[in-house]
Amino acid sequence: MKLDIYDHFHPDEREFVDRAWEWVVHAGEYHEVKLTDFLDPRQAFILQSLVNRHPDVQVRLDGGYEGAERCRALVAPDYRDLSQEDMGLKVLSIYSGDQKFLSLEHGDYMGSILGLGVKRSKIGDIHVLEDGCHTVVCEEISSFLDMNLTQVHRIHVLREILPIEQLRTSQVELELQDITVASLRLDGIASDAYRISRTKVVVPIRAGRCRVNWKVVEDPSYLLKEGDLVSMQGFGRFKVIEAGAMTKKGRQRVKIGKFV
Repeated sequence: MKLDIYDHFHPDEREFVDRAWEWVVHAGEYHEVKLTDFLDPRQAFILQSLVNRHPDVQVRLDGGYEGAERCRALVAPDYRDLSQEDMGLKVLSIYSGDQKFLSLEHGDYMGSILGLGVKRSKIGDIHVLEDGCHTVVCEEISSFLDMNLTQVHRIHVLREILPIEQLRTSQVELELQDITVASLRLDGIASDAYRISRTKVVVPIRAGRCRVNWKVVEDPSYLLKEGDLVSMQGFGRFKVIEAGAMTKKGRQRVKIGKFV
């Protein structure tokens, strides 16, 4: 079925729109239940939009805790009670007696897990703790990770699979930075945030490697606003915390927070 909703999404999102609409149709027309892998916030938004177009379908999103960024979705007929459904979530607890272990960061854990051949969609949020790491994972790959994840950044680690109720979360840390810009253009703010020239930052933007609030943005002149979350492949993420007053020279003060 060709959807007019295509007009509302980036062409790169069409493949996911097709899959998500199939889940919705199967739930509404054939009474099927679909438990997805982890979705990022943009994918969750797309799926919710499609569910809202079908009167007989509902969706539950769950990432293991309130405020989770990445969630699994359960798409089902509207008459089904989803509150008690098993969402297939487990906690991969990673720890070690090596003191170097305490210096590991989010990217170290992610890289080691993906290095085992695991798809990113099987992994939820990663919480780096003072004494280790708790990662939300799909139940179906938890045993594989427990058996095969022996090192993180060349440091020997131990693992344990825990029920989702034992998940320990961490607070997001932002490195605050005050900048002044001519405007709230994406390329200008990203240039200061990543400390590279505007000429260089335009390249990944136009190549489709930049997302604003999880949506691909290819226009360097796109105007950001307070609360926008920007991610650029290979450079990391930052959030526009505050767009302040103008300086005497006519530039705008902006406070951003880089994810660390």
